[in-house]
Parts: sequence; structure tokens; C-alpha cells
Amino acid sequence: MSAGVKLFAGRATMELAQKIASEYGQHLGNVTVSVFSDGEFSPSFEETVRGQDVFLIQSTMPPTENLFELLLMIDAAKRASAKSIVAVIPYFGFARQDRKDKPRVAIGSKLVASMLETAGVDRIMTMDLHADQIQGFFERPVDHLYASSIFIPYIQSIDTGNLIMAAPDAGGAKRANSYSKKFNTGLAMCHKQRKVANEVAEMTVIGDVKGKDVILLDDMVDTAGTLAKAADLFMKEGAKSVRAFCTHAVLSGPAYERIEESALIELVVTDSIPLKKECKKIKVLSVAHLYAEVMHALIKQESISAHF
Repeated sequence: MSAGVKLFAGRATMELAQKIASEYGQHLGNVTVSVFSDGEFSPSFEETVRGQDVFLIQSTMPPTENLFELLLMIDAAKRASAKSIVAVIPYFGFARQDRKDKPRVAIGSKLVASMLETAGVDRIMTMDLHADQIQGFFERPVDHLYASSIFIPYIQSIDTGNLIMAAPDAGGAKRANSYSKKFNTGLAMCHKQRKVANEVAEMTVIGDVKGKDVILLDDMVDTAGTLAKAADLFMKEGAKSVRAFCTHAVLSGPAYERIEESALIELVVTDSIPLKKECKKIKVLSVAHLYAEVMHALIKQESISAHF
């Protein structure tokens, strides 16, 4: 029997971690991070974790220090005799590097999985991985949660009876199809061609969106180039409105400007990554309650399949 449960957070997603802890029903544990003049840092638990079930909450978006801080925290908990260590990673960084798409490149997400295991993690809890097969990169249990449990109630609240689900590219077709079955709607898709990463060269629409309220679905929004072009293209094809639902708000480069200038009436994201700035078109839904529920079920050894 465990002596108890303790929750700790890295610096990258402190606000989300505080919400998760509040929903779970306890305070975050005390962690200090010492920073040397050259930028090197060292996390330290300022309370005992011996014999405890420890949850470490940290998204691993850039900079890479966020990932390394989590690795150091895992190592520190292991060396302090924690009973179990669960890494709660709402956004799993390097997930786009899930295969060799050209010669002489790394499979970054596999490398991250190996580093987490080497550090001493016992379990991973994450959400909407860029590729489902990343779960297989781990030799430890992975709880892969889905933002659909948060997005679906919101979509139901705005359902006009005139919805159509859409994917911004072929890779998102499976996700959009799942939503279309849930809401019994049609399905549309954008076919895009890229010349270089993060830059769409050409895009065409597959499906009839005329007079429809389009719901665009994706796992992440980075530079928002694809999303903005897709929204504008759907409107040109006669759509009544376009909303986008993306789990992870990476939002780098010109993303905010593109969203503001696009035909999107709303971009709905989760707080797996904190927003860099406010944007009137962006609505944030919290994943804190979902994570707290799953963490409770894990400690009580109850089924969590209802959340998948």
C-alpha cells in the first residue's frame, strides 16, 4: 500500500498543473529549480517522496529545456525512492518525428521515449499524440487520452443541425471521420501539397461544404498556415462558417496573425500548452478535470477505458 500521492510540476505548464492539483483535491508539492550562471539548472524536491506515488506534470514543447527538466525531475524522484513515477505530459514534444520520412534522419519521438524510460518513469499519461503508434515506442504503460471528451460537449452546445466535420489534410481524416460518426454529419477534407515543412504550396477541397457550418479538426496548430488556408478555402467553396478544434496550441511564428486574418470565427484549443498571448478568436478549454479523473482512477486501480 502506497504511503500517499504527491503531485509536482515543471515550470513550463505550472498554471495547468495547479488546475489539475485543484481538481484532484490537493496542493502541488514544493519543487525548486536552481539555475547556474551559464544556464544549467537543477530541480530539487523540497519534501519527501519516499514510498509515494509521484505525478510529474510537464508538457515538453520547445525549448528542449522543458523536456530535460522533466527528465531531471524523474531521475530525482527515482533516486529519492518514490514508489512509482508517472509522467503527465499533456503535450508530447517531438511527436512529429515518429518515422524516417527521408534518409539519414532521427526518429525523435522514439528517442524521447527511451530517455524517459532510462530516467526511471513507470508510466506515461499524455493526450492526442501526433501519431498513435508512438505508444508502441514505450516499454511502459501509456495512457493516451483524447480531447474529444472535452470538445464534443462544446460542439454539441453550438450544434446548428447544419454541421459538417472536416480534416485540414489526409492525415486528419480518421479523426474527422470519428467525429462525423458521432454527430451523424458529412465529411470533407483538404488535400495539400508541401514543398518545405510548415509551408503549404497548394490545397484543394474534397467534399461539399456549401451552406454548411464547418468544424475543422486537428491534433495541433503550429504556424496555422494550413488551418488558415483551409478555412479560407472552405468559405470560398460556399461554407456558412468555419470553426477549428485543435488540441495543442503550439502557435509559433506568424500563427496569431494568420488566425486573426483568416476566415475562422473561432479556434478552440486546450491548455496543454499555455498561450503566448491573448487572441479574441481563440477559446481555451481546460483538460485539468480529465487528467484529475484519470489520475484518481489510476491510484484506485479503476478502469479508465471510458476516457478513450
